[in-house]
Amino acid sequence: MDPELKQELMEDLERFVNRREFYKKVGKAWKRGYLLYGPPGTGKSSLIAAMANYLNFDIYDLELANLQSNSELRSLLVATNNRSILVIEDIDCSTDFKDRDTEQQAEQYYNRYQPDTKLTLSGLLNFIDGLWSSCGDERIIIFTTNHKDKLDPALLRPGRMDMHIHMSYCTPKGFRLLASNYLSVHKEHQLFGEIEQLIEESQITPAEVAEELMKREGVDKSLGGLVELLKRKKTEQNEVRMKKIKEQQMKNRKGRYLILKW
Repeated sequence: MDPELKQELMEDLERFVNRREFYKKVGKAWKRGYLLYGPPGTGKSSLIAAMANYLNFDIYDLELANLQSNSELRSLLVATNNRSILVIEDIDCSTDFKDRDTEQQAEQYYNRYQPDTKLTLSGLLNFIDGLWSSCGDERIIIFTTNHKDKLDPALLRPGRMDMHIHMSYCTPKGFRLLASNYLSVHKEHQLFGEIEQLIEESQITPAEVAEELMKREGVDKSLGGLVELLKRKKTEQNEVRMKKIKEQQMKNRKGRYLILKW
């Protein structure tokens, strides 16, 4: 995680835990929502653990797929402690929420004939909005997803997910932090320039970088192994990119041929 983003997050967490009187004054539930999004392996789960350790909060991992109704979600929430982080990982895959218009029609049926027998998007939104979290204090709600674009916009509004944190592929700054943590290299190294250039030209997750740095003994061997990995990734990704370009060119040619033939 880039140092600037880390500092911004820490300051946001500090503001949250120190504003009990503010939340009481404005009449809002004392809770904060964070959306962590980005490719797999970019450290979303590790960041959640770090947030919990930093605040000394408990973590509750909510599996929406195992819940059958809004009342089960409400009961689960009541059973959690104050000063806790409620996590729903891979929210886009956790359960099949229909679009809101379709869901409203379905809810009218369920509310009339089978009250509270299913988990709904509106139920989840009520949960986030604090209608149910008013039973406790100092709650943090975290969603993670690999595909932010698949989420209903209603889930992403300020007041629900207050801070959106993009967990990106490894950056040069992120690499330097990993090199410092794993190899105790705090200054320049002769391979840093090449590694940072390759990181700019390819996509590699922080988890992959960390794993590579742990494979070998010695700084030179570890960084040399990372250079080779980055070169392979760059080659593979370029090949995939060129293949997609060629496929698109073929589609375009076929389209032009059909138009001319018509």
